[in-house]
Formats: sequence, C-alpha cells, structure tokens
Amino acid sequence: MADHLVIDSVAVLQLDAAPWPVFDIAASAASFPFVYSPEDWVDLGALAVPQYPDPTGRLRGWARGFVRSAPTDTLALLKDLSVGVAERILYQSREDEGTQSPIETLDRGWGSCRDFAVLFVEAARTLGFGTRIVSGYLYNPEREKDAGTTHAWAEVFVPGAGWITFDPTNRGVGGFNLIPVAVARDIHQAMPVAGSFIGMTDAYQSMSVEVVVGLHKGGPP
Repeated sequence: MADHLVIDSVAVLQLDAAPWPVFDIAASAASFPFVYSPEDWVDLGALAVPQYPDPTGRLRGWARGFVRSAPTDTLALLKDLSVGVAERILYQSREDEGTQSPIETLDRGWGSCRDFAVLFVEAARTLGFGTRIVSGYLYNPEREKDAGTTHAWAEVFVPGAGWITFDPTNRGVGGFNLIPVAVARDIHQAMPVAGSFIGMTDAYQSMSVEVVVGLHKGGPP
C-alpha cells in the first residue's frame, strides 16, 4: 500500500543543433513530387501512411493547396505547410487529455502544440512524405520562464538530409532549442507514463509535473 507515486527522471543533454541549419537534400528529392527509394519505403513503413480518416479528402485538398507548381521545391513546400498550419490555426493551450484529429483542428480553427504537430504530420503524409511526431521540451535560454516547457513538433524524412525538424507552433525549422524525448508514428504512442492501479475509485486526488532545467557543471548548457 502507498499514498503517493513519484517518478523522478534526470538527464544530461548537449544541444548542438545549428540555429540556421543547411540541409543537404539529395538531388532526386530536391523537387516535389519525388519517389522514395525501395529501401526508404521499407524503413518508413506506416510513417508514410495517414493515421486519421479523411473520407472526403478535405485534409489532402488543404495540403495540396500549398503545392505552388509541379514540380516545386521540396523544402519550400514543407516550410509553407508548416507556416500554413500556424496561420490557419489559432494557438490555444489545452490541458484536456487527448489530441484533436486533423479535421477537428481545421473545423475548430484552434489547438495546442500537439494538435498543430498532428495536423502538419498528417497533411504531409497525404502528400506522400514519411513523417513522425516528436514529444519533448522547448528550451529558450533567454527566457527562463519557458525553460522546460513541454512541447510537440514533427520531423519529415527527406532523402539526403534525413529527418528534418519542423515546429509548426513556432514556425521553426531545425532542432535549435528543442529537446526531443520520444519519437513515434502517432502522438498516443509518446505518452511518458502509462499504467493502472488497484484501489478505491475515489483514491485519486491529484497529479503534478515539475520540470527543472539547469546548467551542467561540466560544460555548456
């Protein structure tokens, strides 16, 4: 028997992502549309398959609206799609459990960072990109109050460059100030803790999460 449960995790991280990254995209993938190699298709698997129903093709049609021409620049397309999410959807912090489907987010016109990430990932998948959800923390050393803010964003696999980070909530490209903790096909797979307990139905009282970010004494932050 116990009256509380504490999960304490300590990690030392080195952030070395460039603020202004340059992506060495393969010539075969520089223009969209392009075709992944057979090996890439095998490795990407379900990461290139939409996970939410789109029976009327609304999400795909919305994503296709960012394709300026055929062919078009691949990286520019992905940047436009990321910025398009931020322009189309109003950010609103949400403490409720769960994540909105892409169609729900488009209908409501608002969402949290995880809703932004899911919308971007699914829209990119309808265009044929292999993508994955990333869960972790946003760390801005210049704004201590934001240190350790939980966050969600996305990564898109582009041949040559590999996994490119897109943060549609903040219109960011590259992993600068982002601390990844988990990557997954679907946001529901990135839950840090899952389980059950045996006890009375009214036993649960509250849950609190505290994240403290500090400088490592042995080197850079």
